[in-house]
Amino acid sequence: MGERNETARVARKQAVRRKAQQRHSHFYERCAHWSFGCHGEAEPIRWHRERWILAGTALLITAVSGFLIPAWASAMRPDTISTAHAVLPLELPKAAPEVAQQTQTVEDWHIVQVQPGQTLSDLFQSQGLSLTDVQHVVDQSGDAKALHHISPGQEFDFLLDSDGSLKGIRFDKDEAKRTVMRFDGDKATVVAESRDVERREHVAHGTIDSSLFAAGSKAGMSNQMVLKLAELFKYDIDFVQDLREGDSFTVIYDDVYRDGAYLHEGDIVAAEFVNDGERYTAYRFKKDDGSYGWFSEDGRPIQKSFLRIPVDFTRISSQFSAARMHPILGLMRAHQGVDYAAPTGTPIHAAGDGVIKFKGWMNGYGKFVIVQHNGSISTAYGHMSKFANEKVGQHVSQGEVIGYVGMTGLATGPHLHYEFRVNNVQRDPQKVTLPKPEPLPAVQMAKFKAQVVQPQLARLKSLDANIKLAKASGTKRNDD
Repeated sequence: MGERNETARVARKQAVRRKAQQRHSHFYERCAHWSFGCHGEAEPIRWHRERWILAGTALLITAVSGFLIPAWASAMRPDTISTAHAVLPLELPKAAPEVAQQTQTVEDWHIVQVQPGQTLSDLFQSQGLSLTDVQHVVDQSGDAKALHHISPGQEFDFLLDSDGSLKGIRFDKDEAKRTVMRFDGDKATVVAESRDVERREHVAHGTIDSSLFAAGSKAGMSNQMVLKLAELFKYDIDFVQDLREGDSFTVIYDDVYRDGAYLHEGDIVAAEFVNDGERYTAYRFKKDDGSYGWFSEDGRPIQKSFLRIPVDFTRISSQFSAARMHPILGLMRAHQGVDYAAPTGTPIHAAGDGVIKFKGWMNGYGKFVIVQHNGSISTAYGHMSKFANEKVGQHVSQGEVIGYVGMTGLATGPHLHYEFRVNNVQRDPQKVTLPKPEPLPAVQMAKFKAQVVQPQLARLKSLDANIKLAKASGTKRNDD
């Protein structure tokens, strides 16, 4: 049954094929030689011939497309309007003469900073210059003092020629002026240049809880500024013995900037120190002679007629006493001065202006100096290791060095024996009432009050009020 069905299906397929060939007989007659098989009576066409025909057709289509598409794109692009550009010659602005000159004369200054122990000749020799150059600069500068008294940190600028000879030198005459010297052979040109100096004020407040230096450091002050504060009030406060916990200070001081760069610390402008409930003040004031001084609110100089203590000491080894056991003699006798223990060689200063009345050896005092200050007051200094250069009859100023701490005479250790005498009678240097200095003259006093005390005192009071408010706020927060 299945075989008959298969035979019928094949017969139908052949009938359809014959019918199609009859209908399209003209096509088959024209392409009868084409063949995709290997059988048939006619010689078959090889595969590579058809491939060549197809490849040629594809190449032709690609070429036509490559020509037509860009042409169509160009036709669709809008017309661009060509703009004509005119080239005009323009003159460049000429450089200013001084700018051109600066550009051409850039100078190579060698900056040298003075080191401790160096002299002016050392600086010149470090640049390969001779002592003749040093002398030439000193002679031509017109300011030999500034060159002879140089200090560490000071700067000298040298301008040298290609052969190493000196063409110029610059150095500071003072904070605000610089001397510039230029050399053309033996001829020198000296010019003084002004420099921009600015002072910036700082405010510091501290409370003593251990030491003055610790309080100053906590307030942001350098050790040098703390020493300046102590120097101001040293006539009224003994910073070794008199300081109390809770003492306080407020300081307004300035720093010096030159040409925008920090130069050095300035001076105290105004200060207040409260010691054991006692209030002391100091204000800087420029006097009529152009010099500066520090004065209390009542217009009296901070610098008293006498130093309370004429030496930097470590401790008081013996107080003024009507009777004490002498450490060497073993006898009870009066000690009519104050002994300040200090290392051997510590400088001893004149307590006030005066004249050297005695200088030499004095029994148990060893090397001894007496300074007569006025008709009634004198001071005496004993146990020195050596004297300074002053001679008997020579005038000395307050603070001037008159000798050095030692242990000559009857002494068990290095110290200064210091006496304060009124009409040749010894008085306790720590308790004697020192004469007050004279206040400013009336005209200067009015200027001092109006220009210094009133504005600075207002600032100090404002600062104190803010500090008290801050402390009160802090206490309230802690209580909460």
